[in-house]
Amino acid sequence: MIYVMNKNWLIFLLVTIAQFMVVLDSSITNVALPAIKQSLNFNSDTLQWVVTAYSLTFGGFLLLGGRTADLFGRKRTLLFGMSTFTVVSFTIGISQSAFLLILLRGLQGLAAAFMSPSALSIVLTIFPPGNERNKALSLWTTVATGGAALGLLLGGFLTEFINWRWNFFINVPVGIIISLAIARILPAHEQEEKSHKQLDLLGAGLITSGIMILVFAISEASVWGWTSIPTFALLILAIILHVLFIYREKTFRHPLMSLDIFTSRNVVGANVMMAFLAGTMFGNFYITSLYLQTILHYSSFITGLSFLPFPIILGLTSSQTPKLVAKFGFKPFLSIGPLIVAMGLFSLTMMPVNGNYWSVLPSFLLIPFGMGLTFMPVFLAATSGVPTHKAGLASGLINTSQQMGGAVGLAILSSIAVAATNTISGLSNSPSGVVAGYHMAFLTTLLFLAITILVSLLVIRSNKNFTQNLKVDRPILAE
Repeated sequence: MIYVMNKNWLIFLLVTIAQFMVVLDSSITNVALPAIKQSLNFNSDTLQWVVTAYSLTFGGFLLLGGRTADLFGRKRTLLFGMSTFTVVSFTIGISQSAFLLILLRGLQGLAAAFMSPSALSIVLTIFPPGNERNKALSLWTTVATGGAALGLLLGGFLTEFINWRWNFFINVPVGIIISLAIARILPAHEQEEKSHKQLDLLGAGLITSGIMILVFAISEASVWGWTSIPTFALLILAIILHVLFIYREKTFRHPLMSLDIFTSRNVVGANVMMAFLAGTMFGNFYITSLYLQTILHYSSFITGLSFLPFPIILGLTSSQTPKLVAKFGFKPFLSIGPLIVAMGLFSLTMMPVNGNYWSVLPSFLLIPFGMGLTFMPVFLAATSGVPTHKAGLASGLINTSQQMGGAVGLAILSSIAVAATNTISGLSNSPSGVVAGYHMAFLTTLLFLAITILVSLLVIRSNKNFTQNLKVDRPILAE
């Protein structure tokens, strides 16, 4: 039994490192943006696509990645994603144009979309409901959220002391080593659904293109105008594509996303909450890192170092959350956590032009504490009770909500910030106008969190047997 537990946790360690690579690359470029802009002659209005291109393709193809893991085997899908991710990371590091970098970042996100859901579904498979899965999901969510903060720290160090290109080169040795270890140690997980191996590529294309067009329209709305014909036309097209996707999934024999998964109120509520939480997190990291560098004139390394409280507090909080959830259930923390995050973001609505680190430190203490109380319960609500043959779908869905919520949220918040800045300071983009734009964006995150809290109170249901299930410790052999 001890051997089984050690083997399962070794597998967990390997797939968690794979997930850490995915999460790291969603944020590691934030502090490197000024250096990338100067090196490859980016325009200010296209710079956010270094982050957004990755998030869009990552989130847009996660459902496809999850279904691929279910149909063709989790180990095979994970290794395919990791090998592609590693090669593309090297190619990004040697890219010489802004257009090529954005294109490759999109391809990197596509590879990540096959890595993440297969990795999480492996975790859900080797740990049954109970203490072990609870601990594993707690650590998983720490990586999924704390990894983004560590990405800012590592990205700052690499950009300041080596070169921004090493933000991508670093994936190469790690990717090779972990891929070899996974190939040797991880047992083969064959497809769960053996009746067919037909992927819904049309459905994947519809949902991905619909989300991409939506984010593009929101991103450009601050330039074109929210009521302009191009913005309106793209928003209508995005809605049509989403409607066609739903129709496709309802009528296709082997859909990319079985809509009956949404019969669970907790699955629906948890995914809605994740989308708004991720939008808040992505926007917070993006805007706060710009504030530290462009307004307070911090170097890349000092900017990354400034975020050090995030992974520390998040890790400590997440390590204690399973005990609290086992005692009180997950529902209370789905409203308490976002409320604490809102307190931290409210302090950012008052950060001054002539500020210092103390201007942002309260948020750097409160936000990770609230997120540490929230993310693990959200993952539990989204995956508890899902049958094994839909583990890939459930994990792909919650990761999709995280990445798509992050991409759409970042697009909304950056557009609001730009629009508010232009209204106040015109094309001059004075520091006071830029900071006022940041204030407006952070006020918008408070609305995001208000919706999150309402969903937690009105939609999420407590599982009556949940606390009892958490105390059951039934490790199983890895397949």
